[in-house]
Amino acid sequence: MKGQSEDVLITHLPSLIHRIGGENVKKAKRIALDYGCELKRIRRSRNWQLAGEQCALRKFSDGLSTSEPEAMQFLIRKIDERLVALNENSESREEQLKELVFKNPNITLAELMAMTNCSIAEARLARFTADLF
Repeated sequence: MKGQSEDVLITHLPSLIHRIGGENVKKAKRIALDYGCELKRIRRSRNWQLAGEQCALRKFSDGLSTSEPEAMQFLIRKIDERLVALNENSESREEQLKELVFKNPNITLAELMAMTNCSIAEARLARFTADLF
């Protein structure tokens, strides 16, 4: 992981040892290496970070969920939050707007604009295309 490419995702894990315990962190480091991820402490602070590609992080989270679900709950939750945020960002704004309008047909243009940070024209277009279907 030394030569970090742009495909590597960093997940910050504040106070990891305090949250899951020192022995669990050691286990998690070993498991992370098996999945091609790197779990390491940030300098000399109490904060940690997990680095890996998206598919490796997903496999690591699944591996932790099956082997140590209770002990690693904090770590699993942080990885899953990071992956969900990444998927939401990769979805185009048009797709987000369509999904929101289909889920809630009574949503206002202002709510659409606030949730997706789109223009009023984009919100109107999403509403119009949803009305066609």
